[in-house]
Amino acid sequence: MKAIGVNRFGGPEVLEVVELPEPQPGPGEVRVRVSFVAVNPTDVLARSGGYGKRLDGQKPPYVPGMDAAGVIDAIGPGNDGRLAVGERVIALTSPILPSKGSYAQQIIVPAASAVRAPKGVELPAASTLLMNALTVRLGLDSLGLKPGQTLAITGSAGAVGGYAIQLAKADGLRVLADVSDSPADRELLTELGADVLVPRGPGFTERVRKLEPKGVPGLFDGALLNGEAVPAIADGGGLVTVRGWSEPVERGIRVLPVAVGTALKETAKLERLRDQAESGVLTLRVAKVLPASQAAEAHRSLAAGGVRGRIVLDFGSL
Repeated sequence: MKAIGVNRFGGPEVLEVVELPEPQPGPGEVRVRVSFVAVNPTDVLARSGGYGKRLDGQKPPYVPGMDAAGVIDAIGPGNDGRLAVGERVIALTSPILPSKGSYAQQIIVPAASAVRAPKGVELPAASTLLMNALTVRLGLDSLGLKPGQTLAITGSAGAVGGYAIQLAKADGLRVLADVSDSPADRELLTELGADVLVPRGPGFTERVRKLEPKGVPGLFDGALLNGEAVPAIADGGGLVTVRGWSEPVERGIRVLPVAVGTALKETAKLERLRDQAESGVLTLRVAKVLPASQAAEAHRSLAAGGVRGRIVLDFGSL
């Protein structure tokens, strides 16, 4: 079986085609023949060594990737019949697991981590859903805002930010979204459902306070502002962070780091997100599709910034 992995950590150039044994599903597991994989910022951490000791116990090659879309081609014993061989699915895994990440022709995942792919959606787009949308879902659940309350979002035009806008609107929230000076970004965020667009960059928190003098009750920080976002938040409000930032802050503000790896087996959440994609509540955005052998180019494009949606790797071409 071929995979894209690294034998040493480093820049995009360390990504290479590697050979691995064909994996076999154990009890409660399924094997997915991977068609497409979304490229996420966490893949860069896996490639560059950012996971640190969490990879202890694994031997190289290390395989990045969390999102995958494909077809189930084997099922281990002890499954409940929810999934069948030949079924199109989307699935989550993690590079820190013994089964490795999703940059491979075949992956093993717990059956709980795979759900039927959304009907009417091509698999490249379907591969972009679970990791980013689940990250947002976990963040919104931790905030616990009520319908009618206001959520501010940074990094709104990115993949996570786009899902944050749409899931927040589905929850009945009012959304303030940061926006660049690009007319295309303004049009995109309006189409996604943002109620108010706030210019991003220096002075963002002051601009939010002009709109919400007491501050917003919740802020989803897709742009990694971390502590710089705190002045925009009301006393007792909440700040969702996506890279583990959790420094103490004042005014009773709760810092709520979310880690999608804690919810890989929450099937009900995955199915709900699938259903929302199927019904059009969520917009699945593919920036471009590249052959899996061009994973290094995908990582370079991601690092360059400005990507709208997700770059997807085609593993049928490997």
